[in-house]
Order: sequence, then structure tokens, then C-alpha cells
Amino acid sequence: MDKKNLFDLTGRVAVVTGASSGLGVQMAKAFARQGADLVIMARRKEKLEAVAEEIRKLGVKCLPIQCDVTDTEAVNRAAEITEKEFDKIDILVNNAGNGHVGPAIDTTDEDWASVINLDLSSVFKVSRAFAKIMMKNKYGGIIHITSMYGLAGNMALASGGYHAAKGGAINLTRALAAEWAPYGITVNSICPGYFETELTADTLKTEEFSQYMKATVPLGRYGREGELDAAAVFLASDAASYVTGIALPVDGGYTCV
Repeated sequence: MDKKNLFDLTGRVAVVTGASSGLGVQMAKAFARQGADLVIMARRKEKLEAVAEEIRKLGVKCLPIQCDVTDTEAVNRAAEITEKEFDKIDILVNNAGNGHVGPAIDTTDEDWASVINLDLSSVFKVSRAFAKIMMKNKYGGIIHITSMYGLAGNMALASGGYHAAKGGAINLTRALAAEWAPYGITVNSICPGYFETELTADTLKTEEFSQYMKATVPLGRYGREGELDAAAVFLASDAASYVTGIALPVDGGYTCV
């Protein structure tokens, strides 16, 4: 390990799902700045292509793959394309996700199935497909982007299915960390708090939610662009080679009170 740069990712290949906007783009660029080549996956092809161009300007390779992570065949095909292009996978970030908001008693079976499928089942499907490649080299780091809502409840936005899915993804993290350790694969999760993205901006900027956040988040604000990057780079690097099975909150202190 280079003692001068513990977080050097030069020569690594990183796959990031949900990488057409928001936190996915931020983490992909953070990996690129550390020298990693990228595979970015999402459903929106045009946005993916634009992000890929931005990443290439950082001096690394970037392969965009249009993929619906809830589709098993599409996921397996993306893994095959990635292996053919790079012959390996070193880092996988399961970032794709969404959340249904609404009272539990009004949540339909379809609402429930949709959030579980995207925020939990797809995490398993993508991990399964890419871990098979990692196992060949007996090396890999998998990071699930879960949520502080997987660790605690909330009194602002009723979202039982989202809490259940993210909590499930956190315990899946622990299970896979134990199962895949003999293959040299670490599996960890990052539990973000309130970060401004395409999906959350309208909610976070309301006066009501701002007051709630100031009352429940010790740092009194939502996460800024880039404030998740350090956790992702750390867990993806050899500096975290002895870290596996953890759920790391990056939440301004929400889960500590």
C-alpha cells in the first residue's frame, strides 16, 4: 500500500449504479479523481452518456451501460459487458434506489413491491452478478448505499417500505460480508442522511422540513455535494481492507440521538 496516498485507486475498475445523477455521479467522479476506471449504470441513456464524457475528462476510462437493475437479465448482461471490457471488477457501488412516501395504511401492495424490488432485491441481484467476477480474482469491495432510515425510524415522512428495504439491505450487507470474506471480498454499507439530490431537493427546501431537520440533525443541515465521497473512497480503497460488514452513517448525527 502506498503510504503517501492510502486512497489511491489507480488501476482499479469501479462500477456505480444509479450513476446518471445525484450521489451516483458524485461518487463516480470521486473514484475517477483517485485514478479508477469507471462503469456507470442507469436507465437514462442520454444522461449516462453525458456523465461519461465528464468522467473521461478526468483522465480515466468510462463505460456507460444502460441497465434497469430490477431486471435480472439486464444486470447479468451488464456484468458480462463489464468483464469483457475490463477483465475484472474491483469495486461495486449499489447506489440505484428510490423511495415510496406515504402512510402504511394507504400503501398498496404495488407500492410495497416496487420499493422492495428496487431498494433491496436489486442490491442482491447486482451484487450476485458482479461478485461472481470478483471471486475469480479473489478481490473486491462492494458498497451498498442504504440510508440512515435503515437504522432508525422517522417522524417527518411516513415511508415504511423504504425503511424496511434499507434495513434489509443493511443486514444483507452483513450476511454477504460473512459469506464472501473467504473470496477476498469486503461488503459494507453507507447510510446517508438528508442529501440534496434531484429526488429530495423539493422536500428539503420546504420551511417545514428545514425546521424538522434543525430539530433532529445535530449538525442542523442537510449533506452538501461531495460530503459522501470520502466515505465511499475510503471503503473502496485498500485502506479499508480490514473493514467489512459495517453500516457507516453519514448523516450529520441523526442516528446518534
